[in-house]
Amino acid sequence: MKELRPLGRTGIRVTPIGLGLWQFSKRANLAGKFWPELADDETDAIVRAALDGGVNWFDTAEIYGKGRSEEALARGLSKAGKRDGDVVIATKWWPTFRRAGNIRKTIGERIGRLGGFSIDLHQVHHPASLSSVRAQMDAMADLVSQEKIRAVGVSNFGARRMRAAHAALAKRGLPLAANQVKMSLLCRKPEQSGVLAAAKELGITVIAYSPLAQGLLSGRFHDDPALVKRSPGFRRFLPSFRRKGLARSRPVVEALRAIAAAHGATPSQVALAWLVAFHGDTVVAIPGATKPGQASECAAAMTIELTPAELVRLDEVSRAFV
Repeated sequence: MKELRPLGRTGIRVTPIGLGLWQFSKRANLAGKFWPELADDETDAIVRAALDGGVNWFDTAEIYGKGRSEEALARGLSKAGKRDGDVVIATKWWPTFRRAGNIRKTIGERIGRLGGFSIDLHQVHHPASLSSVRAQMDAMADLVSQEKIRAVGVSNFGARRMRAAHAALAKRGLPLAANQVKMSLLCRKPEQSGVLAAAKELGITVIAYSPLAQGLLSGRFHDDPALVKRSPGFRRFLPSFRRKGLARSRPVVEALRAIAAAHGATPSQVALAWLVAFHGDTVVAIPGATKPGQASECAAAMTIELTPAELVRLDEVSRAFV
């Protein structure tokens, strides 16, 4: 499963599993408060572990610690001996209370934070902007023509807005590379909202974030429900981590455990393997990691080949989350 996949119709190719870097935020702003602060040597080790596991791309964002995550990625890649062009880098522009012109104004900071590593995919982080989708795509297309980025993506866009972004870029002779959305065995909304169907129709890659449902699919919170009280961030306030939520997702976790035992794998690895296999090449995933071992575990999910019966079993047991 480690074979590279096309990122939309851009010519960029990525491994089925990348690494999401929200957790590299250094607690520098509200978005970063979800995670513990990781020391530089820890983030360096996480990047290296992902690379050693075969991961060839990383997803970060402006809002992740006001650029701290981008800086940590660049440092980690440099420490690992990587040069510009060796890996694929995705980042995102934060649109809240901003107009499309801000995309052009802030690209210099994005480039600077990444310390010499080019931006392969630049994404609009969510649809709530003061400018239209067309204006945002025009600004992004300008960056492509100026060779400041290679490709354009969106994040958290519904099917209608995703189609609008695709159409706007097509007028500039460019494809929409990807739409990054929340997706996992416990969040299958893109399948019924029209996002997945539109992505397949238009040749757009779906990048699944939170593919392990913030750790729920590992099963550790089912084994020890009190663990959530000791977790940083906002998990303790989420219904899915409370008693009824855990009971609802338990059948999925038990099915993951049974299949994992047959493969000598972990439930998390099986959950990732299902997500990037069930929909063909359309879906890729960006799990996060706060420890090098977690990055290695996620990367190793690319070596798991689930049987057709196992894919169907997990589909069936998670139907309540479609």
